[in-house]
Amino acid sequence: MAIDAYGNTLTSSSSSATTSSSTVNPNGVLGKDDFLKLLMLELKYQDPTSPMDSEKILTQTSQLATLESSENTTKALTTLASALTASAQFTGISAIGKIADTGSNAILATKGEKSVFELYFPDAVTTGKINIMDANGKILKTMDVGATDAGVAQYTWDGTNSAGSALDSGTYYVESTYTKADGTTATTRIGRYPIDSIKFDSGKTYAKLGSSYVDFSTIKEITNN
Repeated sequence: MAIDAYGNTLTSSSSSATTSSSTVNPNGVLGKDDFLKLLMLELKYQDPTSPMDSEKILTQTSQLATLESSENTTKALTTLASALTASAQFTGISAIGKIADTGSNAILATKGEKSVFELYFPDAVTTGKINIMDANGKILKTMDVGATDAGVAQYTWDGTNSAGSALDSGTYYVESTYTKADGTTATTRIGRYPIDSIKFDSGKTYAKLGSSYVDFSTIKEITNN
């Protein structure tokens, strides 16, 4: 004769029913309620002439409390993670229209290949120069900006220096000095763009800077202009 976790006597037919119903929990994972039922069942059917010692009861009770505490902690962390995700998304949405700075004006170039990059001009440009520089700030090549409206403009560098020689693959830096329609001058560089839109994907927030989306967490600074 066998007894199940709820104190019921199992016959051959009830054993079969139990076997079929066990498929409801194929992994055999016990929760805190199951643990408590087993403990109460053990107390109910203990030998009256040799009762369970108090130390064992305290140990099992402690295990039950630990299990419940762990479950509550998991629920709290899940709630906190959801709140942080929602907060990050709200922060991203509120940044639309502001200026984001990635903190770097670098581009990666491959020898013999052209490099396409974008610059943001807050105002209309009449004339200007784009400087391609090395890590030491030495100007390797100068390109014309050309007259352009305010906004993000795209340019292509052929990967050569001012003498027309192909430069090695590596990291180069791009800055521009330009003249606005009112005759004043200003500067801009790669890595500083307005945030046009926000995208959420796989729990991450991405900001559209120019024609590309970048991880919002990589943005170093956000300003109004």
